[in-house]
Amino acid sequence: MKNLLFLFLYTLNIYAQALTLPQALELIKAQNLEVQAAEYELQSSRHQYEMADAQHFGQLNFIQNISRTNDAANAFVFKLSSREASFADFGFADFNPSNPNILQVQPRDLNYPKDQNFFQSKLRYELPLYTGSKISAYANMAKQMQEISRLDKQAQLNTKRYETRKSFFDMALLQSSLENLTIIHTNILRLQEVTKEMIKEGYAKKVDLLEVQSKEANVARIIVELKANEELLYHYLSFLLNQEVTEIEVPKYDLNEVHVSESEILENNIDIQKALTALKVRENMLVAQESKYLPTIGAMAEVQTAADSFLADAKDHSSYTLGLQLKWNLFAGGSDNAAIEQARVQSLKMQTQTLLAKKGILLQLNKIQTNIKMSNSKIKSLNLELSLAKAIYENYENRYKEQLSSMNDVIIKQSNWLEKVLELLKVKNQRNTQIFALEKLAALSQGDES
Repeated sequence: MKNLLFLFLYTLNIYAQALTLPQALELIKAQNLEVQAAEYELQSSRHQYEMADAQHFGQLNFIQNISRTNDAANAFVFKLSSREASFADFGFADFNPSNPNILQVQPRDLNYPKDQNFFQSKLRYELPLYTGSKISAYANMAKQMQEISRLDKQAQLNTKRYETRKSFFDMALLQSSLENLTIIHTNILRLQEVTKEMIKEGYAKKVDLLEVQSKEANVARIIVELKANEELLYHYLSFLLNQEVTEIEVPKYDLNEVHVSESEILENNIDIQKALTALKVRENMLVAQESKYLPTIGAMAEVQTAADSFLADAKDHSSYTLGLQLKWNLFAGGSDNAAIEQARVQSLKMQTQTLLAKKGILLQLNKIQTNIKMSNSKIKSLNLELSLAKAIYENYENRYKEQLSSMNDVIIKQSNWLEKVLELLKVKNQRNTQIFALEKLAALSQGDES
């Protein structure tokens, strides 16, 4: 109840103000539907392990049999089990020692017994003492499958956190671009008014005004597209967090570059951890198959009471049985050896796949790090080019007012400025995507933003 109250108050606090990135990352853990599904899968695998491990402790069963019969064999056995058999049940009523054909006499009481009730209450405990490590191997496999489910959940959580963080930084870039484009749009509108005045005074032509209006329409269209993308991002965040999101507090900083070594990647990468865990599963499968060459030994203890009515004179009619059983499969047509060799081949295959996964991860690491370096270089260059493009545009705008340049020149310089703004947005987005991919590859913590 306290946790529910905390979540309720926390949600109210979120709705009362713009959603921050740390708050969104907390909500991902608590509310994302795919993360919840992965948690249920983890719980299922945990119960699967408990079921496999429980085989070590055997099983205790209570068995209640209720029967009524006049079958000769069953009636006789039931009486023996109930400790109620008498000499009459053996047919002694028909025994006549003076009869020379005594051996041919059919005892009627034995062959045609009266209807017999049988109530048997039995408590039976069976315990495997030795199975050639088969039970342990299957329990270990279930435990390792539980670990794979845990890694799957962590991977799902990392993916959703990655998508959430990327959405926040995409929103920051969008809003930054909208600010720049709004400035450009305002300048175009101002230039449009200047052009109208210059037309009145005979210093400009109508075609100049058409060029300005065309550029204004183009910039307005881009602004509408960016606002539409902003709306789509809010819808996507609402889907990720499983609640409506209408306002967020975007990060006010550029994403820091991640520095991680190859050894850290190989140690923390979830795909590699899953591959190593799957290799252990294959190794235990081999152990389980090899146990087919070994005997199994089990113990059994049983107590029971049987009578012609339920629990009648239970103490006098009780009995017990203790036993051991050894079972050893000596020949199965070669199927056991084939199963062992198949398990061995699968284990070797998984070793190869694990090695391949490590090499593939390192290849991804090198590719991402190279792309980040390229993006850093482009961003540094584009920032200078953007500043220059803006200064050139402002210079040409002033020259146009002084009739030292044409409207076409002004529009071209303004287009160059706009092009640099959009290009910088694209490269920054590519850089962020690569950094997020690197964090995901290294399974780094992504919850420390402020």
